[in-house]
Amino acid sequence: MGLTSSLSIATSGLSAIEYQLAVTSENVSNAGTAGYVRENATVTMAMAGHVGAGVKIGQTSLNVNTALQTALYSQNAQVASLTATSNSLAPLSSIQGSTSSDSGSTDTLSDELGNVQNALISLTATPLQSASQSLVISTAQSLTSTIHTLAAAYTDQRQAAEDNTVSTVSSINSGLTQIGQLSKQIMNLKALGSDTADLENQRLEVMSSLSSDLSVTFSETSNGDMVVRTADGTELPTRPDQIGQSDSTVALPTSTWPLSTSGAAVTSAMYYKAGDTNAQIPGITLAGKDITSHLTGGTLGANITLRDVTYPKMQAQLDSFSYTLASRFSNAGLSLFTDGTGAVPLSSATLPLSDTTKAATTPAGLVGLSSTLTVSSSYVNTPSSLATNGDVTTIAAVLSTAFGTSSDDVSGSDGSLAAPSTGLGPTGSLSTGYSGTQGLVALATALTSDQGATIGQASDDLTSATSVQTTLQTTVTNVSGVDVNNEMSNIVALQNAYAANAKVVTAVQSMFSALLNAID
Repeated sequence: MGLTSSLSIATSGLSAIEYQLAVTSENVSNAGTAGYVRENATVTMAMAGHVGAGVKIGQTSLNVNTALQTALYSQNAQVASLTATSNSLAPLSSIQGSTSSDSGSTDTLSDELGNVQNALISLTATPLQSASQSLVISTAQSLTSTIHTLAAAYTDQRQAAEDNTVSTVSSINSGLTQIGQLSKQIMNLKALGSDTADLENQRLEVMSSLSSDLSVTFSETSNGDMVVRTADGTELPTRPDQIGQSDSTVALPTSTWPLSTSGAAVTSAMYYKAGDTNAQIPGITLAGKDITSHLTGGTLGANITLRDVTYPKMQAQLDSFSYTLASRFSNAGLSLFTDGTGAVPLSSATLPLSDTTKAATTPAGLVGLSSTLTVSSSYVNTPSSLATNGDVTTIAAVLSTAFGTSSDDVSGSDGSLAAPSTGLGPTGSLSTGYSGTQGLVALATALTSDQGATIGQASDDLTSATSVQTTLQTTVTNVSGVDVNNEMSNIVALQNAYAANAKVVTAVQSMFSALLNAID
């Protein structure tokens, strides 16, 4: 082997080692980056005829296991969804209290209602004492205060879900268009035969982040482009050219394209419904088409569900309870609870709620009633009118019928005393999920238990989902991630190899010098 060949081989070795060191260093520096996949340096033997002529550098590859990545993306969406749900519902726990506590010891609806019942019992014993009269008013006001607190919490958390929906849409747009921008660069470089590993890794990082915002799947085309779809297969463009438009129409990346929506100041009477011109909460559109129902999972899907299902149902349950509380007291002869106008809600019901032969309708004035329910000013101003001249006949009727549990007490002859359990909410499409023919205390307990179960289930599901995610992350890291110890060992080996090749180069250069001196 000639000196020139030896020098060429040694020099190619140095170049290859420098390349491998660069790739290894990139791996080490990104070891903690979410979504980063280990890059593999490609070095092959160079041949001159049938004789080795050193080494040549190929294109850097990524150590991706597509099946594992897909499973992790799916789990990311589930964990993000449950995290958003659990975090949103958590503040309600302290407000709801616990139905397992001693009676009267917490601010649960059933305890507050029990306090009213006990105050009424005390009033029957000492009807002319102002303290007994005032106790009924104060416990009733405490009950309505708790109802107001719950209603306000539902509204606040629903508004937060709406705000989070809008901000997450912006985040999704940014992720999609970053993927589109990187994909365009990758396609251009692939067409030139250039290395794209670093860009592909940047894209994987964005894909990992996007998978928490929304349930999505990814598929790479032969030319290096990335196609993003929702869980049900709806394609989400990452660049205008993917939907037949000119890329010049949008400056990438952007937070305002391809999805579009707008925020709203949400009230209990407002709702979202695709195609409904009366709906006041905007949908999420793609190229002018409402695709809200296709956007599931992840932070976005969770907030849409919280806004459109979870909190409206809780509101409907509380409105139903408030309606029933006022109507049963009024039916017993004591209009202690009224709506914001001072009227008893029962008077607005025009359809027996047990009549299953007719379409379910929300009784007029029911939606949002829990926010306005109040203790009648006539009794607040004149507590003695609760038992005029010591007459407790009405109070006894309230205790026996309003708090009663017989069929007549919880339903009435025409069903009007049953708590509305279907046809609820602003669209009349919601239900409480439990029977309306229960006593008041049982209804309060059912409401608290149902909502508590929803809160607890979200927390339990999050714990389980996070455990699965951790297992998947560990597996993906073992297969595709960076092992810093191995990479550092590789660096040491490469440095030793570099030193050996450098010695060869130095030796060859010395031989060249000696040869030139001999010629001189």
